[in-house]
Amino acid sequence: MKSSRQNKIIEIVKKYDVETQEELAEYLTQAGFAVTQATVSRDIRELKLTKVQGETGRQKYAVLQSGNSHAAGMNERLVRVLKDAFVSMDKAQNILVIKTVSGMAMAAAAALDSLEIDNLIGCIAGDDTIMCAIRTEADTEIVMEEISGLVYGK
Repeated sequence: MKSSRQNKIIEIVKKYDVETQEELAEYLTQAGFAVTQATVSRDIRELKLTKVQGETGRQKYAVLQSGNSHAAGMNERLVRVLKDAFVSMDKAQNILVIKTVSGMAMAAAAALDSLEIDNLIGCIAGDDTIMCAIRTEADTEIVMEEISGLVYGK
């Protein structure tokens, strides 16, 4: 039930400009799903839906894209957060340490996690430092190149 409901949510937000959780719940009800606002909210979070500006200038829900095209579509917002926060990075074997503008590490770490970069297992953030666990030492170089590409547009 959950999986078919979430598939329907993706279908709805791709087809319609859904601005609110209530509007999404209405579409789901019309499609035969009995949902509460809490269920819709949880599904939005699990599906990583985010609000974007539609063609009309109004906000609407959209599916966060994943895959190798990290800078495309919805990911532009995440990349912008990373660019605005980024100061420098260095590695210590399979640990990547990223320095950020003071107070921006958590936002940048959340952006990195949401970008789903291959071999980046997870991030821990402080005030101005992020520690990223990378699968192997060799993968650390690849992840650094990918982050550099996102930050500097290479």
